[in-house]
Amino acid sequence: MASTNRKPKTIDEYPKCISYGIAAFRLNGRLLVGFGGWLNHCAFYPMSSTRLTTFQKHLKGFETSKGTIRFSTDKPLPAALVKKLVKARIAEGRG
Repeated sequence: MASTNRKPKTIDEYPKCISYGIAAFRLNGRLLVGFGGWLNHCAFYPMSSTRLTTFQKHLKGFETSKGTIRFSTDKPLPAALVKKLVKARIAEGRG
């Protein structure tokens, strides 16, 4: 019999929602990460200012503010960085 408590293997397996007008994923009922597209930029929301501080050296060249990383379609966030941010948020959410 398969376990119903299996940990998701990819971000796509986490519950999805629209919150504050952005697409987001949830973990344990709380927002995990989100993303959105606006007229002049795109944004990734790690939902944690702590994570932004932790990854500050990797975010040089991107505009950041509390809980937001802004980027353009011409200069997207590197997929490897997004994976690291998501993994860090998952670890933080399970803590």
